[in-house]
Formats: sequence, C-alpha cells, structure tokens
Amino acid sequence: MIPQTFDEWRNCITQYCKVNLNKDFALQRLVVYLDADHPETQKFTALYGEQHLLNIILWLKQI
Repeated sequence: MIPQTFDEWRNCITQYCKVNLNKDFALQRLVVYLDADHPETQKFTALYGEQHLLNIILWLKQI
C-alpha cells in the first residue's frame, strides 16, 4: 500500500519501518529527493511515480 496522506505515511515510516521522523532525517532525505539527477531519486520515481515523490517531499517538509 502506498500512503495517500501524511498521517498514513508517518504511521508507515514510524511503526513499520521503525524510522525516527526528526528534522535531521527529513533534511537528509530532502537533499536526495530534491535532486532529480540523484540515482536514488530516479529509482524512487521509477518505482512509485512523480506524484508520490512530490507527496514525500511535501511531507518531509512538514517534519
């Protein structure tokens, strides 16, 4: 299941992935996801699509 809302995503990341969503984590991920040429960003987009990438970026900015 691909999360459709911030709350769904936060729950998925914190409960299932056991990731501590904090400012440092968000900033590290944003550096990657805001770089369209980064291999990880390209792979993410290929797997989940551009819209989900945009959602993740917005949600990371909320952290």
